[in-house]
Amino acid sequence: MSFVYLGYFFILGLILGSFYNVVGLRVPKQELLAENRSYCPKCRHSLAWYELIPVFSYLFQRGRCRHCRRLISPIYPVTELGTGLLFAFSYWKVGLQPELLVALMLVSLLVIIWVSDIRYMEIPDRVLLFFLPLLIVGRIISPLDPWWSSLFGAAIGFFLLAVIILASRGGMGGGDMKLFGVLGLVLGWKKVLLAFFLSTVYGAVVTLVLLAFKLIERKNPVPFGPFIVLGSITVYFYGDKLFNWYFTSFF
Repeated sequence: MSFVYLGYFFILGLILGSFYNVVGLRVPKQELLAENRSYCPKCRHSLAWYELIPVFSYLFQRGRCRHCRRLISPIYPVTELGTGLLFAFSYWKVGLQPELLVALMLVSLLVIIWVSDIRYMEIPDRVLLFFLPLLIVGRIISPLDPWWSSLFGAAIGFFLLAVIILASRGGMGGGDMKLFGVLGLVLGWKKVLLAFFLSTVYGAVVTLVLLAFKLIERKNPVPFGPFIVLGSITVYFYGDKLFNWYFTSFF
């Protein structure tokens, strides 16, 4: 039966991942989701239902629009497949318990942030404000131990980034600050600090690799959101193991 649930959450993630692509691309542009059907961003042609099947439509069309034949961004199938895998992985790690709702909401938030920050280097307030009350309810239903860790984590996540922004004179964005406030609510104070540390490590490593291969120049800005996503997902699922490894290895 567990394989049935894994398949269910994988398919659910594929479908929602397709929707999260739309949210991440439209909300920063102030486009209402109900105004237009999905369309090709190059030729603006409205897409038929068979062009909207997650991952499979991209593969079947060989990564090109059927109408203008221009390349479709790989961010679409990557996001869809990634969401499906993360939904299935959430069930596998958490199981059918209240915490699964928190895991799925966290993944959903981070996937949308991933899309919007890669495309526009922006973390939309609307997205954060939509998920904040849902995650608060989730943490009430499935509280951390101790329960106040969520409140402390939200404060630390927010004010830590605020201090960094002031010290660096805008080296990071206000969206990062608000996002870490929300993440602190979910992760708690210890894990939100670890999430920030891993995010900076991921960002530094990837940036150095891109510079080494001359894929970017030093003056080119690199969105930090995707690294926050990677760091937060790592800590949510493996934070306890990382802490145990650290303290057993060095103390």
